[in-house]
Amino acid sequence: MNHATDTMGLELPAAGGAARDRGELFTLDAGAYQAEISSVGATLESLTVGGRDLLVRNPETGPMQFHRGAIVAPWPNRIGDGTYTWDGQEIRTALTEPERGNALHGLVSFQAFTPAALSEDELVLRTELFPSTGYPFHLLLTVHYALDPQEGLSTTVTARNLGAQDAPYGTCPHPYLVAGTEPLDTWSLQVTAGTVLLVSEDRLLPTGTAEVAPGSEFDFRAARTLGPLFLDHAFTDLGRDGQDRVVVTVSAPGGTGVELSAGPECPWLQLHTGDRPEPENNRLGLAVEPMTCPPDAFRTGTDVVRLVPGAEHAASWTLRGW
Repeated sequence: MNHATDTMGLELPAAGGAARDRGELFTLDAGAYQAEISSVGATLESLTVGGRDLLVRNPETGPMQFHRGAIVAPWPNRIGDGTYTWDGQEIRTALTEPERGNALHGLVSFQAFTPAALSEDELVLRTELFPSTGYPFHLLLTVHYALDPQEGLSTTVTARNLGAQDAPYGTCPHPYLVAGTEPLDTWSLQVTAGTVLLVSEDRLLPTGTAEVAPGSEFDFRAARTLGPLFLDHAFTDLGRDGQDRVVVTVSAPGGTGVELSAGPECPWLQLHTGDRPEPENNRLGLAVEPMTCPPDAFRTGTDVVRLVPGAEHAASWTLRGW
């Protein structure tokens, strides 16, 4: 396990040595669970139970791919045209999905985080997001990972507004869940959602909403096999358990599976079957992203968190497997 005893004086590689591409790697252990987290982006690189992968991993070297395991903030999903208006001010941010003309998945996925606390089963990472032309607001982001031998991995992302003006904010995780060794098309999905966000085919931007009718292609109230279904959709009106948590369960024919649950601070859920043109990356896992606000929220205003100066917002989710 890597330990950072002095967060102001982390060791640098020797001259001529190679630094790890995604910063320091931290390992957490609890019972049969093990989690690996990178300091760059506070990225969840892996989560295993009994040695079985519950998530699609990134390559060992190079940048994170397809936002696997990313912490996404200060907005989840997309901003169409990278342009939004906040309190009368028009703001333009970089198009990080240029092929669709969108700003994708916030600003911190490739930013360095500093360890603030580390033990065998807990890690706290922090980063400061300074004002920029595309997001002229000042935030402190804290990511708290805690691993439990029964409950699995819990993550809490807390944003504090360090600036002098109200800030728009949203967040989500971006794990690709792996139910088992069988192909994704054979996995079963179960989640209760009453409404689906309709999107344009070319840019995946919202065009409206529709009811998820019983028995329709997006109805997973009862577990059913994914088959060849393409998903890259956001859902809301989420069914919740007795603890007011939405629960997404993905199971494989062999009896293994993985579950993600999230609290009421995440009223939206993005599901994506990970369809890619490269055969080696196609449909390897199901992206399950509980979101505090929907795609294009910075333009529509839907469920955007207004962080007043000095205020904090926290969102949490938990991953477990069998």
